[in-house]
Amino acid sequence: MQSPPYFWPAVSVILVIGQGILLWFMGQVPICECGYVKFWHGITISSENSQHIADWYTFSHIIHGFAFYWLSKLIFPKMHWGARLALAIVAEAGWELFENTDFIINRYREVTISLDYFGDSVINSVFDTLWMVFGFIIAWRFPIMITVALAIAFELWTGFVIRDNLALNVVMLLYPLQAILDWQGGI
Repeated sequence: MQSPPYFWPAVSVILVIGQGILLWFMGQVPICECGYVKFWHGITISSENSQHIADWYTFSHIIHGFAFYWLSKLIFPKMHWGARLALAIVAEAGWELFENTDFIINRYREVTISLDYFGDSVINSVFDTLWMVFGFIIAWRFPIMITVALAIAFELWTGFVIRDNLALNVVMLLYPLQAILDWQGGI
């Protein structure tokens, strides 16, 4: 039996709303403590980073969408794309919730240049998931070579501009290297 056309979009919306509610219950601030919401905040070493709708780490979340699309297509090739998107939202929302625990917040502060990181605002975290959805849809609609080229371009560009990107972020969380930390700090 086929699901009604609105079923998977409704599930996706409910999952994202649930993520926001859980983050709020975890004690994350709804919006930046500065009192306003900006579409773009481009200063990474500031108290407003990870507090607004988009920032330099938005590119990493778009890449998550690319990866979740292709991974879900590989593992569940016959599954409806809407169901795969819902699974991707569960994965991304799960990461966002975990990323805002004391364990990960303290890990970022210990091993990266994010010394003043206190977690994401709810709006930033929810939009991180929505940016992942955007990446998932790009990967669904465009040829794989375009998504691969975009992922490489995003990684190179953010690595050049802010000395950080998805790959460096993963390395520094799992196996921090002093050479990377020194380079990121401009030493």
